[in-house]
Amino acid sequence: MECPVDKYPMIVLELEQIEIDYCTHCSGIWLDSGELELMLQSDKEKEFLHSLFHQENMSSEKSYRCPICSKKMIKVFVGNNKEVLIDKCPKNHGLWFDSGELENVILLSTEGKENKITSLLKKMFENKLSVK
Repeated sequence: MECPVDKYPMIVLELEQIEIDYCTHCSGIWLDSGELELMLQSDKEKEFLHSLFHQENMSSEKSYRCPICSKKMIKVFVGNNKEVLIDKCPKNHGLWFDSGELENVILLSTEGKENKITSLLKKMFENKLSVK
């Protein structure tokens, strides 16, 4: 699969039986539909996460194309205060996270509490991810 940002080939990493498509060039991460929810530990976290997604129609950030269907992705803010801006396939193929965004979204959904997944992400990417 090609990175939607810089067109470099992405590598597949497995994290707790979830496949993550990772760009070694820009450190972006693609998650297929439903994989983000698999990273959360409870139904409460999953429901809370979905309540934090808000479509953004006025973003000046560059739009990318879905690496699966090539449709232009939509911008979605995550968080009540619009903390993180991610890209979502309009056909629900998946989500694109620029460097550091996945960890920040997971921390938002767990209300700032680090869990097994955020610890693994930190170990996998060490200095590549930064927590806001």
